[in-house]
Amino acid sequence: MTGTRGYHHGDLRRVLLAAAAEVIEESGPAALSLRDLARRAGVSHAAPAHHFGDKAGLLTALAVEGFDLLAEALHAADGGLVEAGVAYVDFAVRHRAHFEVMFRPDLYRADAPEVAAARERSGAALRAGVADLPPGHGTAGDAAGDALAAWSIVHGFATLWNAGALPAEVGDDPGTAARGVIHRLFGPR
Repeated sequence: MTGTRGYHHGDLRRVLLAAAAEVIEESGPAALSLRDLARRAGVSHAAPAHHFGDKAGLLTALAVEGFDLLAEALHAADGGLVEAGVAYVDFAVRHRAHFEVMFRPDLYRADAPEVAAARERSGAALRAGVADLPPGHGTAGDAAGDALAAWSIVHGFATLWNAGALPAEVGDDPGTAARGVIHRLFGPR
């Protein structure tokens, strides 16, 4: 990035979203300001507002991007619900800023149609994994409840991992640690 004001990026929107993710990973969403993003990107202070309107607009775009990245990760997971859960945890660890924003609807325009569509794409990917539960798992006829249980488990694990709140004996590989927890509850019996 350059310090020259007015520099035109080929994809300023992308640059600003990446800079926002960087700030959030460093200091959390409260530290994010459009003026600081403009400085980091080397553009006028008005450029981020031109693309996103305001901070809520920028965080809305970041949430949409996050839900879409999560949907891609879940769809790419091969191996049923356990591997989809591991993919969820991996996403949360590799995309901490997105993860932090996505599940804080007070930060962005949660009722925006693009958010609803992206959230539905990631939700559908998770529900697809639940549909493949092995016999004897889940609650017969309650796919929505099973999806909520699976999501709660992997989301809780990911949140604990990102906070550094898990005991040291779980190891230093989030995928391996998550796989053990998820397998214990949803793996073959």
